[in-house]
Amino acid sequence: MTDASARLLIAACDDPGSVADRLRGEGRRVVRVLGQDAPYALLRAAGLSPVRMVPRPGPTPDADALAGDGTLSHRGRSLLQQIVADDSGDPILFTHADSELPQLFATVRELLRTADIPPRPIHFLDLLHLPRASSRTYNLGRIAALGDWLEEIGGSPFDPDRLRQRAEEERGRAAMLSGVGGHLRIAAIAAAHALDPGSWHAALGGLATMCAGDPAFVLGSPHFSTARTRELEASGLLAVGDDQDWGDPLVAAWTASPVAIEDLADPARLVPRMLVPAPDRLDHVIRRMDELGVRRAAIVESAGDEAAAWDAGYLERELVARGFAVDRIGSAPPPAENPASRPAQPGGRRSRKSLASIGNFGTFQRDWFKGLRDQVASGAPLALVNANSPQEILRAMGVPFVVNQWWASIVAAKQQSPRYFDLLRDHGYPADAEAYSAQGIAAAFDTDADQAPWGGLPRPAFVQAVLGTDATPRIFEHWARETGADLFLFERSIETRLDFPIDWWDSLQRRWDEVIEPHRIDLLVAELEALIARIEAATDRRFDAGRFDEIMALVNEQQDYYRRTRDLIAGAHPAPVSVADTMPATMVPQWHRGTVWARDAARDFYHEVRARHEAGEAACPGEKLRLMWVGRGMWSDMGFYQRWEESHGAVFVWSMYLGLAADGYIRSIDDGRDPMRALAARFVTMGDELRMPTWAGAWHVREAERHAVDGAVALTDADPFVLRALRRAGIPVLSLDLDNYNRESSDADGIDRQIASFLEGPVAEFAARR
Repeated sequence: MTDASARLLIAACDDPGSVADRLRGEGRRVVRVLGQDAPYALLRAAGLSPVRMVPRPGPTPDADALAGDGTLSHRGRSLLQQIVADDSGDPILFTHADSELPQLFATVRELLRTADIPPRPIHFLDLLHLPRASSRTYNLGRIAALGDWLEEIGGSPFDPDRLRQRAEEERGRAAMLSGVGGHLRIAAIAAAHALDPGSWHAALGGLATMCAGDPAFVLGSPHFSTARTRELEASGLLAVGDDQDWGDPLVAAWTASPVAIEDLADPARLVPRMLVPAPDRLDHVIRRMDELGVRRAAIVESAGDEAAAWDAGYLERELVARGFAVDRIGSAPPPAENPASRPAQPGGRRSRKSLASIGNFGTFQRDWFKGLRDQVASGAPLALVNANSPQEILRAMGVPFVVNQWWASIVAAKQQSPRYFDLLRDHGYPADAEAYSAQGIAAAFDTDADQAPWGGLPRPAFVQAVLGTDATPRIFEHWARETGADLFLFERSIETRLDFPIDWWDSLQRRWDEVIEPHRIDLLVAELEALIARIEAATDRRFDAGRFDEIMALVNEQQDYYRRTRDLIAGAHPAPVSVADTMPATMVPQWHRGTVWARDAARDFYHEVRARHEAGEAACPGEKLRLMWVGRGMWSDMGFYQRWEESHGAVFVWSMYLGLAADGYIRSIDDGRDPMRALAARFVTMGDELRMPTWAGAWHVREAERHAVDGAVALTDADPFVLRALRRAGIPVLSLDLDNYNRESSDADGIDRQIASFLEGPVAEFAARR
């Protein structure tokens, strides 16, 4: 019985698909579940058999063919491989436990829409986890929608008594794990999310096998199988407790299993580790280690887990300082490097500036930044914000701010990124985990006044970001802690509908209040109001509603000029300008949107492009080929885009910067509509247009066709569904293994050869057929 119990638990952990097969064979209605925060008690109360789905080792050929490897990690591709290969038709429930699951849900939704995989019921449970009343209210609506879906797939109507019974079953589990350690503990916790409660209790009751080794407390990346703990045991370490998403935090959640539907909406019910502030997590780890009598910690960093990478150095440093022994597993810090031996980063080539309207941008930016530094030196509170954070609120409150990604572009343009990577490493932070978003925190460590770009980035009073990636809360939380800044994170809600308007480029501008679900707008409006209250409480700044209305009107005017410019370029042959002109002409004013200067800059840009076109001027008089650039800009090497004009007559006529400005920002506030809700509507969808399947693919194809491009060139991290949609539309695509920011290891000559071959082959052939 002992060995059989252990084998059952391990198999249910490592291969839950086999459990799903057995339950289905017994006539159970199986629901496959992705996300550790799914309400299993509610699913069982509906008479269903939830079985988790986890990544498995091995190749992912079907997933690679369908979705590429640009936005999904190996974990995501493994999950997609299982979904594609599974012909059971079992319903699948996705949750928002991490940032990859929404992308995976959207991927499956798109594959279903295009009939690339057989029909099956899917649902996205968009549970949020920031400790706010607005998140709880939002969650209540999402739980209600889940209940409706469960009935649609054959589940029983909600019954409070059945939920209470299933919750009591969960509450009784924790005591049964007493004394179980190592891979058997991980197996038992995971198996509870696959086996039916009776089988699980029987297996735990018959478990007598114990693992051996020196006691250790494990934290870091989640353990989806018993593989990691087996590795630890092979090295002599026995995990007696942990702080990772598929371990003891789940056990703690069992002990407080919700007994009422309202409790399921509590954002704090099961908070993913990436959202726990590092000091709080450290305190919890130390408390648990003291309770267990453990003096050794093992920090696991799985490949691709950027959230764990951002915490590992801090946790190691603080634990060692308190006398604990620490092992780093899976991602050792890089060895000390001799700067003289570092591969040369490809030198940036300045682009040829051809537009008078952008000729003063550099001077304006320098004067603006100097003025901002002077304001901060005089006591003004500075905000550092991500590009997808609603900056219009700060402008209406008179709070000076710098956009994180703008600062990263300045660091790159000044060829300071290698030094900033070193600053991150020297302070225990990774240089290869969202490097583009990490340059602000790197600036906090820059004490070299002679090399600091533009005099250096002042210390912020506020840092703000939307929860777009798993690394985002970690980067910004450490940034706030290192600088003493106040941190505000915005929830990122998800488009959960299976059928929604994909021609958003027209409908969102004037009908945003019809197209976007009201509860998503309600959530962000509540957060914007909370942000205003936070800033007013901490500073002498006050929100000016009249000023805010003016700002929103100016933004719409500015973006309308970009829309006109984009439309003009699309229909102009030859193109009067290239992306080397349009990218800075768009992005510099975008950092200042809502000001008269930015509106006028967009207006002057439009008039100059129109004048060039009417005069017959061209970016490349010998234009033969038209190209689309997919992904972030090569800000450290803007001349990159113009190198192909003379040699091949190839002009990059489109990038996301002008395209998104034209289509993604305008939110009409006529007919008495609330500007605050319009602002929320602008940011609720931001990012979906560029990287979310269905949203992004249709738009890129539409833009490619309108601009009559002959080929598209993409970066490593481009959305594979965008590239897939372009290829299906017949447009040649070249995907480069190139990072727009961290280019320390890139092969510049090899990249050039790839592009030349692409232009001379597929692109030239496509143009000849056009």
